[in-house]
Amino acid sequence: MSETREPTTVVIVGAGVAGMTLGNLLLRNGVDCVVLEKHSRAYVEQRQRAGTIDTFGVRLFRDWGLEEVLEGDRIPDSEGGFFIDGEEMPIDVGDDNESLFCPQQVLVRNLTDVFLRDGGDLRYEAADVSLHDIDGERPLVRYRDVAGTTKTVSCDYIAGCDGFHGVSRRSIPAGVLTEYSHEYGYSWLSILAAVPTSPSGMAIHARGLAGMIPRGPQATRIYLQCPVDDTPEQWPQERVWSELEARFGTSVSTGEIVDKRIVPLRSVVFDPMSHGRLYLLGDAAHIVPPMSAKGIHLALHDTEVFARAVIARIKKGDPTLLATYSETCLPHIWNYQAFASWITDLMHNAGDTSYEGEFRKQTARAELQRQFTSDTASRLFAELTAGTN
Repeated sequence: MSETREPTTVVIVGAGVAGMTLGNLLLRNGVDCVVLEKHSRAYVEQRQRAGTIDTFGVRLFRDWGLEEVLEGDRIPDSEGGFFIDGEEMPIDVGDDNESLFCPQQVLVRNLTDVFLRDGGDLRYEAADVSLHDIDGERPLVRYRDVAGTTKTVSCDYIAGCDGFHGVSRRSIPAGVLTEYSHEYGYSWLSILAAVPTSPSGMAIHARGLAGMIPRGPQATRIYLQCPVDDTPEQWPQERVWSELEARFGTSVSTGEIVDKRIVPLRSVVFDPMSHGRLYLLGDAAHIVPPMSAKGIHLALHDTEVFARAVIARIKKGDPTLLATYSETCLPHIWNYQAFASWITDLMHNAGDTSYEGEFRKQTARAELQRQFTSDTASRLFAELTAGTN
């Protein structure tokens, strides 16, 4: 019996920030697409990850008529503080900064609501997704639906928005991509706690870096610098709260710890970001350490570049932007990898001397002092933080 192939223009693998933003941009410009997500909707919308949408992202959604996705449970007025050895320091984020905290699951939920409201095709619990003929004129994407039936979708293009461990990048033949990576000499203990965020911000201390970032009115993402070989079991609840208090130099909100895991800090870039008719977006193509808060920024930048390219090809018959997708994205990615690497090393070296020593601590603190005293340094930092550089 012959195989039934359902046609569309773009298959989007992954229903996270990149996938759902792309789906909305294409749908609003008359480009057919199907979004496949291996998890359930409940799982995707409860997944706690990044929470900062910088000025670039806010303006992107506004420019494409999607400003409504920033509504809901966002936290627009919580910029947070900056603590050095317990002393809170001022941060100049610039007069033109429109960045806001919007928990990732809230952004994804809002993007999903708008996509489905406008008639988008989103298929959850798509199991065993596999990509075929990505070098051909009409690639195929196969998956099993919730009933266990194998489905095949044919398309013009595939957008791999399924993260660092997804199937998309693994479908590219060996030897095609070059991986550039850097492993930092420390990890973060990442904790989700059901407590209000107090204090809010990042703390530099000889005991290591610490962070308390809001993820909702009664939810806080906590970070504690730790050795790469630490395990969550080495961090019982009492140790978490006492270490936070020591590193911030003030009392902290305490309460239920919902989730606790070790997060290795790394930077990764794959070049090129496409092969045949498969294009990689977001974490499928690159990883930045969370210290930089640029994961969502880079995912949205890739998404806008790819959306404009597909729309130009479908609406105007112009393949130029698709042909130069990697060349367009990569300089921007390396710019923010440079920022991410700089701010990560700076913030950690300025406190804990066990990795780079006292000399690096003093040079890091000199760089930090420059941010507070130099208008030029402050302005550049503000641009990079806002994602407008």
